[in-house]
Amino acid sequence: MEKRFVVAIGREFGSGGKEIGFELSKQLGIKCYDKELLELAAKDSGLCEDIFKLHDEKPTNSFLYSLVMDTYSAGYAAPGFIDVPISQKVFLAQFDTIKKLAQKENCIIVGRCADYALEGEINLASIFISGDTDSKIRRIAERFQLSDAKARDLIVKTDKKRANYYNYYTNKKWGDSSSYDLCINSSKLGVKESVSLIIGYLKLRKFIEQ
Repeated sequence: MEKRFVVAIGREFGSGGKEIGFELSKQLGIKCYDKELLELAAKDSGLCEDIFKLHDEKPTNSFLYSLVMDTYSAGYAAPGFIDVPISQKVFLAQFDTIKKLAQKENCIIVGRCADYALEGEINLASIFISGDTDSKIRRIAERFQLSDAKARDLIVKTDKKRANYYNYYTNKKWGDSSSYDLCINSSKLGVKESVSLIIGYLKLRKFIEQ
């Protein structure tokens, strides 16, 4: 590998984005962090891991945004940090953990505004995985043993939560092609070919060897 890099994967619920991330990690021989990021952030911050699971990728109250970002720029030692609501502490801790990972290893990070956290600081490939509605419904219905109607409802609610979180903390729009380097419809390619496409893109960016 020629460059230290991070692949940040945004994904629609049911698109197979997580599966693509972990298959990519196998082929590249680097780690993929999804829920694992919550455990690391909990250890780094000293907060309970269950708190991270409760607040994972959930938008904050808008009137607290300035407080959060001011505290984030100042770090955990900032005098006001102790007064920051727990949801904001979770947000800050995840961003710190993402930055620490990028400094020490090549890796793949799924969700959690990783592309925003690392923008301008590291060789970054930001990728968004979408999928056709019917294929996403089939995947979620099978995974969670749900009816098609309930699977559709879960997809809509989950994607709304992810979009609100991403749009709030970044200056970009979740799922919009202009927000990412590469967008892939996994329903057209499948997991294997989606991974192959990403690897080809990383080679063109000279992040990995040809």
